[in-house]
Amino acid sequence: MRQLVDRLPEGARRRALTHSSWVEDRSLSYERLEFLGDSVLGLAIARHLYDRFPQRPEGDLARIRAHVVSRESCAQVGRDLELSPGLLRRAEELGAEPVAAAQIAASDSVLAQVVEAVIGAALLEFGHDITAAAVVDAFAGRVEYALGEHVDHKTVLQEELARRGRTVTYSLVETIGPDHDRRFTSAALSAGEELGRGSGASKKASEQAAAREALRTVRQSRPGEGEEEREACT
Repeated sequence: MRQLVDRLPEGARRRALTHSSWVEDRSLSYERLEFLGDSVLGLAIARHLYDRFPQRPEGDLARIRAHVVSRESCAQVGRDLELSPGLLRRAEELGAEPVAAAQIAASDSVLAQVVEAVIGAALLEFGHDITAAAVVDAFAGRVEYALGEHVDHKTVLQEELARRGRTVTYSLVETIGPDHDRRFTSAALSAGEELGRGSGASKKASEQAAAREALRTVRQSRPGEGEEEREACT
């Protein structure tokens, strides 16, 4: 993908690296390209997963894709592609305030948006097939992470409880630390019972940690439940 970014015409590359706060007319920013690139990214990854895993059910493919195209994954790809320096250069060209520009260029949300914008720009310049192949290559590491290491504990817990006729909600228990180093603690609750508690650098991360602990609690209850079921059957 980096090669396609470098091969973009100067005007297209500048547009893809222009934050809306740096121009008076938002249509001159990367937002429209981001809209286009978002669709290309989703389709490219969906097709890759569909072809690569012919035996996997739709639910598995959807969960993998959701992680691969998430803001966190896109931001990581943005760092891999070293897009922040380009953002800073573009901010300087447009006379943006340096401190604010540096904060924007370091933002995960902005990096994710710029990744989608350069994908959109590449689509317009090089066509779908070349762009989709570059997208799959750029996100290959995120796919492998989703397959081998990442687990969406919240979804797994929800499905586990649904089989038992139960639901789960999350409650923010505590927030500590300064703005730049916050820690969140959340609890996973089912029918008023706390099943697990976890902490993380974001509310979402704390809920995932709480879900992971709740899964351990729920799964530990299986033997007893299974024994009762066997006794009832006999």
